[in-house]
Amino acid sequence: MLQVKNLTIAHKKDLREITKEFSFVINDGDKAAMIGEEGNGKSTVLKLLYAPELVEDYVEWSGTIVRDNIVAGYLAQELSVEEKGMTVYEFMCAEPAFFDVDAGELAHITAQLGIAAELPYAEQPVGALSGGEKIKVQLLRILCRRPNLLLLDEPSNDIDIATLEWLEKFILEFPYAVLYISHDEVLLENTANMILHMELIKRKTEPKHTVFRCGYTDYIQQREAGIVRQERLANKEAEEYAKQMERYRRIQQRVEHEQNVITRQNPSGGRLLKKKMHAVKSMERRFEREAENMTKHPDYEEAIFFRFQEENLLHRAKRVLEFELPELYVGEQTGETIQKEALSLGQSLQEATDPFGVSGQRLLAKDIRLAVTGPERICIIGKNGAGKTTLLRQIAKQMLQRTDLSVAYMPQNYEELLDLTKTPVEFLQKSGDKEEETRIRTYLGSMKYTIDEMNHPIAELSGGQKAKVLLLSMSMNGSSVLILDEPTRNFSPLSCPVIRELLRNYHGAIISVSHDRKYIREVCTKVYELTEGGLVEVQKK
Repeated sequence: MLQVKNLTIAHKKDLREITKEFSFVINDGDKAAMIGEEGNGKSTVLKLLYAPELVEDYVEWSGTIVRDNIVAGYLAQELSVEEKGMTVYEFMCAEPAFFDVDAGELAHITAQLGIAAELPYAEQPVGALSGGEKIKVQLLRILCRRPNLLLLDEPSNDIDIATLEWLEKFILEFPYAVLYISHDEVLLENTANMILHMELIKRKTEPKHTVFRCGYTDYIQQREAGIVRQERLANKEAEEYAKQMERYRRIQQRVEHEQNVITRQNPSGGRLLKKKMHAVKSMERRFEREAENMTKHPDYEEAIFFRFQEENLLHRAKRVLEFELPELYVGEQTGETIQKEALSLGQSLQEATDPFGVSGQRLLAKDIRLAVTGPERICIIGKNGAGKTTLLRQIAKQMLQRTDLSVAYMPQNYEELLDLTKTPVEFLQKSGDKEEETRIRTYLGSMKYTIDEMNHPIAELSGGQKAKVLLLSMSMNGSSVLILDEPTRNFSPLSCPVIRELLRNYHGAIISVSHDRKYIREVCTKVYELTEGGLVEVQKK
């Protein structure tokens, strides 16, 4: 059992609190999902529960963490550069418990994870593994410790649909407790039986937490119903209080008028009215006490509000893309992206450094063809390592040369397009005039940026906040074609529905890569799987 009592965490830099008197208990069999907007401190809490020394450089904390007979295994959101450079065998050897596991038990674990029995001894660099393989190798090392609590930070990131389905089964069948963070709503719906919701309310100045022992869908429904119910009750009580105060003011004004008249005509005859005024003042104090106990309007962290400008709309017959590629190879990239090169002054696209040069490392697919007409919303799916991102870059390279379309590209690594030294306002500004800055700040406010975050360098922002900057840039530029690599991957499960609705109602064309099953189901009009033989249209599930 993991028991947390009155956990308060604050940043050392600005003393801003992440949690305040946060208490919960995790028992065997619990599949507890920690949810909340990006930048709310979920990863910090998970690290602290595993090993406080992981966060001691940047936060201070108080409270009690009781780990009765707990052996925890922690899966980090990102592997370190050092870990990515290790071979798989070196990575496994970094866990002392690996040497305590006999061959039979190791074979059982690898079978459970669906990986080859020889993989733990491979000389392949960990960084060269596919997203799904990286997750499974990390879990293999964790399971060697024989943990009875798994702490998983975004295990659903960067894995294909088949691996997501496997991960759901793994979480459900793990015999002990699992506490995990995920943005994948389908994973949450299919696995969680407990919700820990972390919020920052009052313009991100005050932490709030909610603990519910129920599934994710039930929690969202109860939360929304509770917000509506509390809002209605607060409005009703406020309306009744306003009527009550209006009656009181009329009584007070009448008594004051009578008191003034009688005092002028008969100074000794105002004693009765003084008693009346005393009663009126008592009534006022009673109303003030009642007001303090009235139902408050619900204070909660809202999802972002955002929409694309309806400009440069595509005609339904407009030929957006005719793409053919005989062979797709794994290519080495220069670190500069095509859109950045296209926008650099004094260079044309043809003159820019080509990040798509074929290195001859490995042939991924042949005979790739893709045609897009009008405002279609295309999604490309496929196994990890199939070459989806490489293909999308090739498509983006071709599309960004078009002069008849306004095209925007959102890579998986946002930092390829963002100037990390600039603030969000500076990055989005074109003219630099005051009116434009005011409009940008209004847009950023609707996307839940605080004043401080608007003025901080982009380098200090979370992945989701960086994604918002790119989306806003696309909207302000009036793009008629969006090329998106995993557009929902860094948004919270509460903001993802907003992003899906935004893209579903977009009047231009969308060409995307995604493993988000709700995005595929709700947004995309056509789905193609990238196979070794090319793109194959598949039915949405």
